[in-house]
Amino acid sequence: MVTGAARGIGAATVRRLARDGWAVVAVDRCADDPDVPYPLAEPHQLDELDREFAMVRTLRADVRDAGALRDAVELAESEFGGLDAAVGAAAVILGGGPVWEQSDTQWRTLLDVDLLGVVHLARAAVPALLRRPRPRQGRFVALASAAAHRGLWGLGAYCAAKHAVVGLVRALACDLRETGVTAVAVSPGATRTDMLRATAGLYGLPDPERLAERQLTGRLLEPEETAAVVAWACSAESGAVTGSVLHADGGFTA
Repeated sequence: MVTGAARGIGAATVRRLARDGWAVVAVDRCADDPDVPYPLAEPHQLDELDREFAMVRTLRADVRDAGALRDAVELAESEFGGLDAAVGAAAVILGGGPVWEQSDTQWRTLLDVDLLGVVHLARAAVPALLRRPRPRQGRFVALASAAAHRGLWGLGAYCAAKHAVVGLVRALACDLRETGVTAVAVSPGATRTDMLRATAGLYGLPDPERLAERQLTGRLLEPEETAAVVAWACSAESGAVTGSVLHADGGFTA
C-alpha cells in the first residue's frame, strides 16, 4: 500500500513495486487543497497506474482521513489476501518565511498531512501487517526528507514535521520489536517532482535545478532513484534495518 501515489516519488514507488511483482493499493487525494497554493495530483494520474498494471488497485483518499486509510487496508486484505508493506509518501510543502511568520494554517496543514498522515497510516496498516502469519516480514516505510536532518531557511514548519516523522519511525520500530515487522524512514534530497518546483517557488527560484547545489551528486535526483531505495526497504532483504533512516539524498546531509 502506497499513499501519495499519483505522482512524484509515490507514483515511481508504485511502478517499481508493481514491476518487482508486488500487488499494490495506490492511494492519493487527487484534488487540490485551498490551503496548499500549488496544484496537487489529478485523478487521471492515479487512474494511469490502474490501467498500467493488472495488480494495482487505486483509491482516492486523503491521509488526514483515518477511516479512509482503514478502508484502503481492507481493500488490500480483501483483494490480495493481506498486507506486507505500507509506504507513506503523501506530503505537501509550505513556507517561504521565518518560523514566527508562518501561519497557523501552514503549521496545521503540514502537521496534519506530513506527520499525522503517517500516523494514520501506521494506525491502519500496522495491525494488518501483524495479522500476517509468522514468520512475517512486514515493512513500514515513511518518506521523510533531507529536511528531517537539517534546518532550512523558510521551511521551519516543514522541517519540524519531517523531523517528527523520523522520531515516529524510530519509536514505531521499538514498538514492533521481535514481531518480524520493521519500520524505516527514507529521506530523499532534491528530487525532480512537482513538490520541488513548489519549493523553488518558495525561494523565488525560476529553476529547480538550483536546489541541487548542496548535493554531492551535483544534480537533481530522479523519483525512480528514491523509489528503488523504498522498494528495497519493502523487500525481505531489508530485515536487518529497522528504526533507521536510509538517506537517498545525493549526499545532501553528508
